[in-house]
Amino acid sequence: MTDVMVPALGESVSEATVSTWFKKVGDVVKLDEMLCELETDKVSVEVPSPAAGILAEIIAPEGSTVAANARLAVVTAGAVGAAPAPAPATAESASAPAAKDVENAPAAKKAMAEAGLTPAQVTGTGRDGRVMKEDVAAAAAAAPIPTAAPAPVAIPRGPVAADDAAREERVKMTRLRATIARRLKDAQNTAAMLTTYNEVDMSGIMALRGEYKDVFEKKHGVKLGFMSFFVKACTHALKEIPEVNAEIDGQDVVYKNYVHMGVAVGTPSGLVVPVLRDADQMGFAAIEKKIAELGLRARDGKLSMAEMQGGSFTISNGGVYGSLMSSPILNPPQSGILGMHKIQDRPVVVAGQITIRPMMYLALSYDHRIVDGKGAVTFLVRVKEALEDPRRLLMDL
Repeated sequence: MTDVMVPALGESVSEATVSTWFKKVGDVVKLDEMLCELETDKVSVEVPSPAAGILAEIIAPEGSTVAANARLAVVTAGAVGAAPAPAPATAESASAPAAKDVENAPAAKKAMAEAGLTPAQVTGTGRDGRVMKEDVAAAAAAAPIPTAAPAPVAIPRGPVAADDAAREERVKMTRLRATIARRLKDAQNTAAMLTTYNEVDMSGIMALRGEYKDVFEKKHGVKLGFMSFFVKACTHALKEIPEVNAEIDGQDVVYKNYVHMGVAVGTPSGLVVPVLRDADQMGFAAIEKKIAELGLRARDGKLSMAEMQGGSFTISNGGVYGSLMSSPILNPPQSGILGMHKIQDRPVVVAGQITIRPMMYLALSYDHRIVDGKGAVTFLVRVKEALEDPRRLLMDL
């Protein structure tokens, strides 16, 4: 008999939701054959079978929430036609979040009640998987720390006419969408968030890109887009204004001598932010290749935990959807996020003359607890200067 366990979920991820079982009780499974899929607040994780045999028991059914290292199912040795576990017991365990044949320690039961945990969220280390008091303490320590403020009371819906109700569809929020909603609201509740704006004349970048895009693609095998210019401009500005690349940790400010650039990517499931690690050490070609690779993996739902963790600053491009202006929300615990927008021809004054230029509005949202107004405005001005004259990036100006 082999237990199917929740695989390593990654840093800061303590639980997952069982979204889909690909096999049912009694099915013959092969070694490393995919049994089910888990959905965390970051990515989907496929769980392979740890052994060949028969899926004898499903402990965590679809829709259940499981803790890291919890048991998902049991695979027993056998061949085609071998009898699975008795049907009644299997049915009961399939409907229960975590069925056990042993009695958990009384002290553990009390501790779980006080911590607001269920047996399914605690991995027992006692005999035969019995949950002990210290197991509860470990599970509670691994659980997300609640905010000091009480959870807001959900506002109930108003009355809905029966005719309208019949034309509505109610769909349970996915774990990813629920986490996005929680994190965005946490950012607003925690950070002293403020946004400063500027605009950039994209003529210089567009001319440079038009001149070199063909030879760039021929040599490097990737297209020269705008995002590499923005990444380079931001990494340059972050070195001058390091507080925008820092974060608050309790009573300390953590300054980072590196730039792990998050690049927000829209997917069918929601917004995810893969990270370009050490972006300040990368050239244009390396940035474009990594963005293309991460973007494809994000849209296919194949990003790993490591690829979405540790970002120190984020760039979000609402312009790809036609946004002319917006105020991006911080990606905690980061202290800054740059919003790109649609490039639009507008009349501007250049050398005393009105002319038409391709303009883009920029928005920098920042945590005012650590970044003051002067630093935020200076950061955005430096980004603007680098984008309007990309040669400045080559000369470190």
